[in-house]
Amino acid sequence: MNTLPLPEGYVGSRQERRSGVSEQQTLVRYEAQAGVATLTLDSPRNRNALSSRLVAQLHAGLREAAADPGVRAVVLGHTGNTFCAGADLSEATGEPVDPEGPVAGRARALAGLLRALVELPKPVVAAVDGHVRAGGMGLVAACDLAVAGPAATFALTEARLGVAPSIISLTVLPRLSSRAATRYFLTGEKFDAAQAEAIGLITVAAQDVRAAVGELVAALRLGSPQGLAESKKLVTAPVLAAFDARADELATASARLFASEEAREGMTAFLQKRPPSWAE
Repeated sequence: MNTLPLPEGYVGSRQERRSGVSEQQTLVRYEAQAGVATLTLDSPRNRNALSSRLVAQLHAGLREAAADPGVRAVVLGHTGNTFCAGADLSEATGEPVDPEGPVAGRARALAGLLRALVELPKPVVAAVDGHVRAGGMGLVAACDLAVAGPAATFALTEARLGVAPSIISLTVLPRLSSRAATRYFLTGEKFDAAQAEAIGLITVAAQDVRAAVGELVAALRLGSPQGLAESKKLVTAPVLAAFDARADELATASARLFASEEAREGMTAFLQKRPPSWAE
C-alpha cells in the first residue's frame, strides 16, 4: 500500500524525528473495494494517537475517498486494541511551551480533520472494537454512524490531564444528552458500548462489529450518491454552523490549555504512570 500524501512541505514533528519515525511510514491504510473506502488507523506503537502525521494521513485519505466517484461510503477502523487514544502526549510534551507554536498548529489540524469528516459528501461509519479516549471520541462522534463491539470502552479523560475536550466538543456535544455530557466531560469515567449507545455516542453496540458494519453499508448502498450527500447535509448543518462560529476560538483555547504548566504536569504524570500533583 502506498503512503498517503502529506501536506506540501511537511517534514514531521520534532518528536517524530527524534523517535525515528520514518517520514514515509504509513499510519493510516487506505483501501477501496466494492464501493467502500476503508481507512484503517494503523499506529499501534502509540495506540493510534493523533500525532501530526496520523492526522495528516487521515485527512489525505478522506480527500482520496471524496475524489473517487466509485466510493459510496467510508469505513473508519483500526488495528490493535485501541481505536484512538487521543492526542499524542509524547508529541505534546516534546515541543516548546508556546500556545502560538506547534501546539496551536496541532489544535487547528484536529479541528480541520473533524470538519473534514463532517463535511465529507459520503457517509462515514466508525468500526470500533477497542478503547476510545479523548480526541478519539471526537473522531467517533464526527462519523455519521458508529458501531462498537464488546472490546470497546470510551472516556473523555481531558480533565484528568489538566486540559478540556475543547475542539472535540464540536462533534461530541451534539451526540450526547446534556446530563451525559456533563457527567463524562467532568468525571472522565470509562463506559462501555452499551452505555455509548444509550447516550447517543454510537449507533449500534454489536457483538460482531464486522457484520453490523456490513449491514449498515448495505443499507447505505441503496441510496443514490446525490441522495446520500444531500441528506447528510441536512443532519450535519448545525454541526458545521458550530464549526464556523467556534472552531477558531476553541482551537485557541485548546492550545492555551495544552501549553499550560498544569497540563504539562498532567501529561507528564500520565506518561510516567504516576498520579498528577493535584491527585496525590
